[in-house]
Amino acid sequence: MNNNNNNREQQHKQNKDSTIRILDSRFNQTLRNVQGLLKGRSIPGKISSSQRLDLPDNSNLCPPTYKRSLSYNDAGTSYHTSEIGKEEVHSKSKPFGSPDENKQKISASAVENSSELVWKSSIGGRATDSIRVMKFTKVLSGTMVILEKLRELAWSGVPDYMRPTVWRLLLGYAPPNSDRREGVLRRKRLEYLECVSQCYDIPDTERSDDEINMLHQIAVDCPRTVPDVPFFQQQQIQKSLERILYTWAIRHPASGYVQGINDLVTPFLVVFLSEHLEGSIDHWSMSDLSSDKISNIEADCYWCLSKLLDGMQDHYTFSQPGIQRLVFKLKEVVRRIDEPVSSHVQQQGLEFLQFAFRWFNCLLIREIPFNLVTRLWDTYLAEVDALPDFLVYIFASFLLTWSNMILKLDFQELVMFLQHLPTQNWTEQELEMVLSRAFMWHSMFNSSPNHLST
Repeated sequence: MNNNNNNREQQHKQNKDSTIRILDSRFNQTLRNVQGLLKGRSIPGKISSSQRLDLPDNSNLCPPTYKRSLSYNDAGTSYHTSEIGKEEVHSKSKPFGSPDENKQKISASAVENSSELVWKSSIGGRATDSIRVMKFTKVLSGTMVILEKLRELAWSGVPDYMRPTVWRLLLGYAPPNSDRREGVLRRKRLEYLECVSQCYDIPDTERSDDEINMLHQIAVDCPRTVPDVPFFQQQQIQKSLERILYTWAIRHPASGYVQGINDLVTPFLVVFLSEHLEGSIDHWSMSDLSSDKISNIEADCYWCLSKLLDGMQDHYTFSQPGIQRLVFKLKEVVRRIDEPVSSHVQQQGLEFLQFAFRWFNCLLIREIPFNLVTRLWDTYLAEVDALPDFLVYIFASFLLTWSNMILKLDFQELVMFLQHLPTQNWTEQELEMVLSRAFMWHSMFNSSPNHLST
């Protein structure tokens, strides 16, 4: 009898160890870093945002810098490793509401309170970044790119000059087989030009009233897109944005054009333009590009936008049920993670839809400095099909960044605060903390729905 029990315990232990090893294959650095952080040690591999990367064989390239007019505290777009290990996360399987609840909340507070010290450490930063660049180079240089390995690397940030290639691969727009890649991209770009000639380059007399109204709405929204980045006020960039959006809307009649989709094109535009324009985005000009290059950039944006939205079509159909569903889930997650904040928001009569709808609609593009958007989207695109669910945890982490402040505000103050969050001086350091917490909470909750049940 005892032997049977011992055998079962041993088998259980082996199964558990095997599960942990499988889970640890992705983001294998993550929890070890958090453990070190909570014990007062610094996270290895981090560098201050003012440091430049040592990029092998590409050190002469100058990556573009993206600034909002209010974010002069940001220092370029150097990427940071943000891998947070996982062993500790998966050892905590008890639901909130148990005595472990306070411990988990204290752990989150420890992460936040320690962050200022953590990011000051740059020891080993350059070496670690060079190693990550070499890992990307190794994955991308093969005849067949292994997408799972690429996702593991991209989750923690992609080097600027590699981002266009990596994003095309992550979204499935470019094939992983390098021998086929050039031909596929050429064909898809020609297909986009055909769509534009059939849908956009036609007189209004050939459009329906609904199509005319939609084109008018797009034309109105384009100048409002990222208004505090002067580059997006150039007439040529607005015309490109208009062509992409209208063509996409005509080709996707189930949703058509919905305000907010215009924001989702901007990261793709900036990334694919960075292959052809150097220096700061403040000095970019579309007039420096040939019409062929512009059409190729538009095509890449169009197809990547299509791939992104394929996984969240019901976010933009009538009444946007996908967003409403995720906002409800966000409310539940926040209630379990930080009940005082959840109760306070409810007592003040503020509905999550009143502030979180825009977050899901625009994927936080309007909430953070624009120079951080591409780094955030590295993680978005690495999540692929799992992105909608993961957004819930990113937004919960984003909201609870200000949990102490939220508890002090009444209804009117909450509305104003959540519409104008103080992120203008954020750097990648703050963003990495949001993503780190989101990863931990997603690991604890998403595969355990009972945690979210009342």
